[in-house]
Amino acid sequence: MDTIDELLSFLEEEDVRFIRLTFYDMYGVQKNISILPDLLPRALQEGIAIDTFAIPSLSARSGNTLYLKPDPKTMSVLPWRSNEGNVISLICSIYEADGSPCAYDGRRMLQETLKEAVQSDLFLNLSTQFEFYLFLQDEMGNDTHRPLDYASFMDVAPEDKGENIRRDICLTLSEMGLQPQASYHQAGFGQNEIDFHSSSPLQAADEAMIFKWVVKILANANGLFADFSPKPLENGPGNGMHIKFSFSKHENRKKIESFIAGVLQHIRAMTLFLNPINASYARFGKEKAPDHITWSYEFPYELIHIDPKNKHIFELRSPDPQCNPYLCFSLLIKAGMDGIAQDLVLERPLGASCDLGTIQRLPKNKEEAFVCAINDQWLLSIVPRELIELYR
Repeated sequence: MDTIDELLSFLEEEDVRFIRLTFYDMYGVQKNISILPDLLPRALQEGIAIDTFAIPSLSARSGNTLYLKPDPKTMSVLPWRSNEGNVISLICSIYEADGSPCAYDGRRMLQETLKEAVQSDLFLNLSTQFEFYLFLQDEMGNDTHRPLDYASFMDVAPEDKGENIRRDICLTLSEMGLQPQASYHQAGFGQNEIDFHSSSPLQAADEAMIFKWVVKILANANGLFADFSPKPLENGPGNGMHIKFSFSKHENRKKIESFIAGVLQHIRAMTLFLNPINASYARFGKEKAPDHITWSYEFPYELIHIDPKNKHIFELRSPDPQCNPYLCFSLLIKAGMDGIAQDLVLERPLGASCDLGTIQRLPKNKEEAFVCAINDQWLLSIVPRELIELYR
């Protein structure tokens, strides 16, 4: 829905019974409050008050009351809840009582970053590639870490027992207006991957958030547990959330290289947010997950891989699904913009003769990542110290 009037008309025409106002805390954890349709006009104009005393990453600010204002463009029907009258979801922005944007709203941060990018004549799209495990539940419905199957990379049924649920996930996402592109079995036992089409960074972040929710809902409905943690199995591959950056083919190549150089320059400071839990660091350097700060055309598993056939596209492979996409996309774009502002030169790619011992590495644990973040002046200039402390 592009306008408020279109949204209100939809409520009447499609028999909408309930509206879920969805928002995300600073860690990217989904929260929601349900309202009846007659309250939506007030929500759109004034906002709906919420008490944040029990939401740690929002209660850290002064004052407990915040207001949710839904974005009509994010409206989606929830197929699994719409048997008798439709249930819709709307993603909200968060505001203080005085009407000012909440400083701890990651979605707002991304929106502000995109405004800066447009003012700097920088336009790009993003897409995500999510890895996740499907584990069985026991006879009592409790989650286990017994894999759904023991298939390997890109196997087919009957070895691949996740084929049907991946299909259901993609069909549900499409029904909700999202854009899944490909799905297949990943290398780990019970591990799957679903990739999205390229879209605007804000839409890509919205879709990433909704995606994880849909996967968990449908997995549970099928007696399964969807695990997005970065290292669910000690001896199995970790879960990544690879981010693909796409620039126009008409964009200046030097500008793109400076953008990439900026990401590489600031990656250690940003890692605390791209990889926010202790288990994130158990993934690095294992099973094709990167741990060196380098890039390559030739080697697809390095930190940044540039498509040799289309050098206007590159993939960042260090983030994992526990991150807050709004915050991470915002930081990555700001890092790239800083690289452009400094006119950074992208160093030579990793080659077969390179000595990895001379190449800087990503932080080896969360403690090191926190130290990198809290002592980085560039990061402190764009992220409040209090927010960094939340991730400690």
